[in-house]
Amino acid sequence: MIRSLWIKFLLLLFSVVIIALSSALLLRELMVHDFRALLEGEQEDHVYSITADLESSYEKYGTWRTASTQPDAVWALMLGFETRLLDKDGVVIMDTEHALNALPHDAAQRVQELSTLRPADAVGAFFQYPLFFKGEEIGTFEVRFLQPKREAVYIRRSNLFLFGALGVLGGLAIILSVVFSGRLTRPLKKIASAATAISEGNLLKRVDVKGKDELAELAGVFNQMAHTLQIQDTLRKKLISNIAHELRTPLTAVQGEIEGMMDGLIPTGKDQLQSLHEEVFRLKKMLEGMEELTRAQASALTLKKRTIEIKPFLVNIAERMGRTVLQRGILITIDCEEGLAVNADPDRLSEIIINLVSNAVKAVDKGGTVTIAAVRKNTDFILEVRDTGIGIKEEDKPFIFERFYKSFSGGLGLGLAIVQELVHAHGGTIDVRSSYGAGSVFTVHLPV
Repeated sequence: MIRSLWIKFLLLLFSVVIIALSSALLLRELMVHDFRALLEGEQEDHVYSITADLESSYEKYGTWRTASTQPDAVWALMLGFETRLLDKDGVVIMDTEHALNALPHDAAQRVQELSTLRPADAVGAFFQYPLFFKGEEIGTFEVRFLQPKREAVYIRRSNLFLFGALGVLGGLAIILSVVFSGRLTRPLKKIASAATAISEGNLLKRVDVKGKDELAELAGVFNQMAHTLQIQDTLRKKLISNIAHELRTPLTAVQGEIEGMMDGLIPTGKDQLQSLHEEVFRLKKMLEGMEELTRAQASALTLKKRTIEIKPFLVNIAERMGRTVLQRGILITIDCEEGLAVNADPDRLSEIIINLVSNAVKAVDKGGTVTIAAVRKNTDFILEVRDTGIGIKEEDKPFIFERFYKSFSGGLGLGLAIVQELVHAHGGTIDVRSSYGAGSVFTVHLPV
């Protein structure tokens, strides 16, 4: 297919070259035709001028005089004509040969040199132009156009130049057609090769195409697609690994209880069924949590960033969450100046804040406070969630962002892992400061 495409490009470029060369030849023919038409028009004007002069000479003397017609014959020769002047009876009065012979030798030689024409070069028949005086025909002026040497030289040299230029330019155009058709199809070959490699499972294959044209753009889109497939494959493998690891324990427990019931070792009652229901519910929560974590890991591919004025954004979240914790005596406050803005995906940023605040609320006793603070420092947007809760033990700090790690009972241990993935998707970082028994501060750094 690619080979066929290369041939199509080559044929297309060849067609353009042939059309261009044909156009040049056609233009040359038109130019030569117009040039000859111009010369013929000038020659006709000269003929009529000479006939007018001959008629004036006849009018002056009342008859034809050889001496008075000789200059017109010489003049006609210098203009490119071989001429014969006949009276009304058809008798030759003057012609080019007699006009030259009547001149002194040196003068005749100079006339022939100036005219660059010789009667021996004449071709074709004579054209007849009747001469009149007072409405009566007084004779005939016969003209035969000589082959103009300068015109022939001009046309010959122009032909040599044109065909030489066409040969050089045509050959160059053909060479460039071969080269550029190859350059046009080479990126497509690379993309086809990379697509084949990816279809065979090599998701690391990329296309190296330089430039800023449409082919380079296509290669960039292809590379982005391959990168997305690679990430999705990695996420799929991680998800399968997490599912296999985390579901093994509850499934083993459910299997053990069911086998015990089947063997009659465990009674089949409401309490046992309730236990099985709780394990199944736990499995469902795990699957939902891992699904949410997978979405967070893939969020870098689907972020829809826009400029967010942060204070109203935080106030809205605090009001929604504050209503649910107010009965526990926990206060959620905002520390943020007016006009501060950040470029982020509002849905994902909301998820980050809600997860951090939810964790903080779980760590705070009645009468405690959770503060959401935001500030801009240099090129960073800094978001902090501070609480007055129980804090984090030193031995737990290195693991709090790990999947399924829990420093206290309850939950799945996925909340902070999801937060970290969403922060990384925005190109940011997250860290924690905490003293056990004195509360915690989670700090998110996002590029402005």
